[in-house]
Amino acid sequence: MIRRLMVGVVACLALAACSKSDTAGEGAKSAPAAQISGAGATFPAPLYAKWAEAQKAETGVALNYQAIGSGGGIKQIKAKTVAFGASDKPLKPEELDEAGLVQFPTVMGGVVPVVNLEGVATGQIKMTGTLLADIFLGKVTKWSDPAIKALNPDVKLPNLPITVVHRSDGSGTSSLFTSYLAAAAPQWSSVGASDSVAWPTGQGGKGNDGVAGYVKQTPGSIGYVEYAYAKQNAMSAVSLKNASGAFVAPTAETFAAAAAGADWDKAPGFYLLLLNQPGDNAWPITGATFILMHKQQADAATAKTVLGFFDHAYATGDPAAIELDYVPLPASLKDRVRASWSAIVGPDGKPVYTPAAQ
Repeated sequence: MIRRLMVGVVACLALAACSKSDTAGEGAKSAPAAQISGAGATFPAPLYAKWAEAQKAETGVALNYQAIGSGGGIKQIKAKTVAFGASDKPLKPEELDEAGLVQFPTVMGGVVPVVNLEGVATGQIKMTGTLLADIFLGKVTKWSDPAIKALNPDVKLPNLPITVVHRSDGSGTSSLFTSYLAAAAPQWSSVGASDSVAWPTGQGGKGNDGVAGYVKQTPGSIGYVEYAYAKQNAMSAVSLKNASGAFVAPTAETFAAAAAGADWDKAPGFYLLLLNQPGDNAWPITGATFILMHKQQADAATAKTVLGFFDHAYATGDPAAIELDYVPLPASLKDRVRASWSAIVGPDGKPVYTPAAQ
């Protein structure tokens, strides 16, 4: 269950000592810091728990990761209260520079609208961005509305009120979802696209797990969560009309189809959104999740251990990512990320971590 995984993340776990891995790089050969602290996105929390669990036999280093939402992660890393922040909302290059931060992606995945309708399976309900916007604006309020029936003539729709469920905390998942609505539906401009918006209607849940829990217990509800939460909670996700005009269901394959069109070479600071990517099989609300760190590190040993952990995860963590329906980064992008770590320096001005050749 997601809750058990997230509890595992928050607890101090033994992570793999990068000094014992040939793939972890030269920077991890010195004694690791006693503890690594991180906070932020709930989107990748199940995967970070898996990575931590897999590495614990190799280390004496403790990790405390608090899945408090992307907004909280950004605030904490800017305040220097954690060694790294985690966000599904990438920061623009100018914001990174202003805060003295760097960011890099870890994996990619999909945000999916989920519903609680008796007898309705994943992919059975079809929706468009315009219809979703009208629902989350409070303009379409019943499942028997003609706009929903028109897209779903063969689905038995109940005459139930629609209960909208959204995030109550600052969230990169919300940023992706609202950015998609803003691009797909002009009427959403009154709300805007951000990690925290003034929702016109609905109930709030904290974290992906909070939204998933609220939808599961509320007949007639609709919300949005990262796909791992939908899958592991056996929730019904909708099919969405993509940029090519095809209705696609959320799967690892449709996320990968969207990710395939990503042009990271034209993404300064790794700032890139993967919304409405071309391709008949592309899921329209796909995105990467990111790690944030300070360029100038007061504690080089801790920063070294953080980078060693993610380097090791790049090298060995793809099977866990695939198991949880995330999309691993291509090898070429991992190499670009590793090269970017030279910008993270200690008090002596030297890079805190030097990856080994992969």
